[in-house]
Amino acid sequence: MSQTTYCGGCACGAVRYEATGAPVAELHCQCRHCQMRSGTGHSSYLVFAGVDAVRVAGRLQGWSVAGDSGNEKTHAFCPTCGTPVLLTFVAAPTITAIHPASLDAPERFHPTLVAYGSRALGWDRHDPALTVLAKGPPA
Repeated sequence: MSQTTYCGGCACGAVRYEATGAPVAELHCQCRHCQMRSGTGHSSYLVFAGVDAVRVAGRLQGWSVAGDSGNEKTHAFCPTCGTPVLLTFVAAPTITAIHPASLDAPERFHPTLVAYGSRALGWDRHDPALTVLAKGPPA
């Protein structure tokens, strides 16, 4: 695996992906939706840009929800084991976010910011060196 390729997949192995290029962002999101979906204080993402930046092998199941912007985002997961794998955005179809714990080498995740820090739960503390945005990243 080269430094510009990120490989990973679901817990049962039915879904595999390969992301190429450097992530355009690595972040934690503390919005209420990410809290509820993850079952904890935040979700974490590596964000890749480009139509073919993330290639997936295997079948994904998806469900969609409107974000704070009103724009729809689709969460994709393995229908066999339920592992969250990636997130796509209707308003930004060339952007794909993957969950870093699904990486074969999750230690490659190096977050630089926290989105929706204004919604942080007191028990979900983050590295004080990270940039904290009160809301989401600028469009």
